[in-house]
Parts: sequence; structure tokens; C-alpha cells
Amino acid sequence: MSVDGVVVRPVGRTVRTVRTGLSERAEQVFEKASSAFVVLLGCAWAFSIASARATGDKVNIVTPASAAVVSGLSDANAPTAAYVTDAVNRKVVASIEADAAGESGKLRAEIRGASERPGIVKAAIAAGGALRRVADFNLITPRPATDVHRGRLGLYYIGNWPRASATGGGRVVYRAPSGFIEVTQSNEDTRLSQHFEIKDFLTHDQSDVWPKYVVVSMKLVDKLELVLDDLRAHGVNPEGVHVMSGFRTPQYNRAGGDPSGRATLSRHMYGDAADIYIDNNGTGRMSDLNHDGRVDLADARVILASVDRVERQHPSLVGGCGVYIGNGSHGPFVHIDTRGYPARWTGTGD
Repeated sequence: MSVDGVVVRPVGRTVRTVRTGLSERAEQVFEKASSAFVVLLGCAWAFSIASARATGDKVNIVTPASAAVVSGLSDANAPTAAYVTDAVNRKVVASIEADAAGESGKLRAEIRGASERPGIVKAAIAAGGALRRVADFNLITPRPATDVHRGRLGLYYIGNWPRASATGGGRVVYRAPSGFIEVTQSNEDTRLSQHFEIKDFLTHDQSDVWPKYVVVSMKLVDKLELVLDDLRAHGVNPEGVHVMSGFRTPQYNRAGGDPSGRATLSRHMYGDAADIYIDNNGTGRMSDLNHDGRVDLADARVILASVDRVERQHPSLVGGCGVYIGNGSHGPFVHIDTRGYPARWTGTGD
């Protein structure tokens, strides 16, 4: 085989290199001479360094990277010096993280418009050849609703939304989602915020079907984080927060599980509602948040009071909040949504 004038022939277990134009003996002489030259060059280099150190002279070793930086600093036409680009990137990243973190400062994702190329990617910025990742932040592109056929996305059954309508004095429109986040077994742990992941909001059905699809409002996630912060500020430990029910497909809202008490136009179908409880004892039920020795509706009202305070401080996140008593299958819980106008109620189901 010949490569760039060098012929390589396998000989037994060794590979012998033969340069065209040289005899075998001439090749041996050339290799010995080359080796001797390299040894002499190394000795001279070592001697020069030793002499410089002995006389106190500085030894300057310029790498290609350092040369590029120096060139960038000294050349008036250079687009950007490396260290400047990195500094700018750090400031831009900090700004992006602050803006995208929501009113709570704890969001870790941004949901973009639906696309034919859905997916979840880590966010990063690039400028002047420098690349910096936006720490722990995800860009989520949903799959368009136009991909739904006969109430299904692939094997996942979703159902159909009622015709768009306005309620609450026309202040909110119930309109079918424009896209769905595709959830797989490898991305279901994607963090939406400090305390919540995508899997927290999945509909509780079709456990063996993948991928699944979900709709989640980041305004809702932002509000939930603010409620947890407020609870903590008022002496309630919120770390045991659980989402009892997040997004519900229309077919599940109508017939899945126990549908009693569910509204036909439940906000859960539009991705901006969640039923939560706080379980700090690992019992699977609400903890005694008011420390009165009982777990009942009064504990749910502790969370309701927090929602009231959050909405007063963050009017852009106003919405509904309902407290629900416990029964044989679950303890007390609280419904929270961002429907756009205030609503309060007490119920036995949702």
C-alpha cells in the first residue's frame, strides 16, 4: 500500500516502512543520522534552558493559544479578544439565567413553540468562538398538535378537547393546546424548576406506553415555586411537596381513575393546574402543617393562605385555588392554577 510516497508492507507481525527512492542500506543510514540530530537538538535545548535559569533570564514559551490571545489584543482589526468574549458570555449567561428563572428565580426550563423537530436540549450561547452552557437550563420544543390523529399521538391516547370557549367574564379562553411535550423514559427526569420535573405532571394512565405527552405551563411551575418559598418563610417545611395530579388528557379527565367531581373544562386539561399536598413524613398523605395533631382541611388551608399571599405579590400569576378534604383513597390536597382570574372553593373531588 502506498500513502504519500511511502510504501507499507506487512511482514509477519511487523510492519516495515520502505521509502521510495532509497535503498535499504541508505534508509538505515538516514534513520541513524536523523536520530543523532534529534538527540543533539534536545541537548542544545536543555542546555539553553539551564543557562537561562543560571543567569536569571526569563524563559518564554509561547503556545499557539497564547499567541492567538496576544495577537487578538495587539491587532486593532481583531474581532474579539478571547478573554473579553468569555467575560461577555458570562454576563449574557447570567442575564439569561435571571430572566428565564421566572418570578420565583427557580425555573430551569423554557418551553418554545411547537415544531416538527420536538425535543429537549441544554441551552448554551456562543460568541467569538467561545461557548458557555447555561447551567442546568433546558430548552423544550413540543410536538405540534397537528400530529394528533383520531385522538392519538403515536400509541398514546389523548382524546379531544371541547370547542374553544371563554369563561370567567371572558377573562380566560379555554383553547386546545398547540403542542405537546414528548416524554420518554430517558428525559422524564428533566427538571422544570428547583422542585419539579416533567414526570411530576404526567397523566396517570397508560403506564406502559412510551413516549407519553404532556402540557405544562411554566407560569404554573413558577407559581408553585413561589408558594413553596412562602410556606418556608412562614415556618412550614415544603420539601415534601408532591403533585397528586398535573396534566390530564381529555379522555382521562372524562373517564380515567375516579372522574367524580372533575369539571368538564378542568384547567388540568390545559396544563396550567396542579393538585398538590405536602408529605414530610413519607406517609403518602398530607402532613400536619398547622401542628394541631390532626390532618384535615385545616392543613390544606395553610397552603391556601400561601397562595393568597403569592397572588397579592404576583398578580400576573393569579388563578384558582380549591381545598379538598381527604377520603379513603387520598388525604387533603390543594388545587392551584393560573387561569388568569381569582377563584376559590372547597370540594370533595377535582
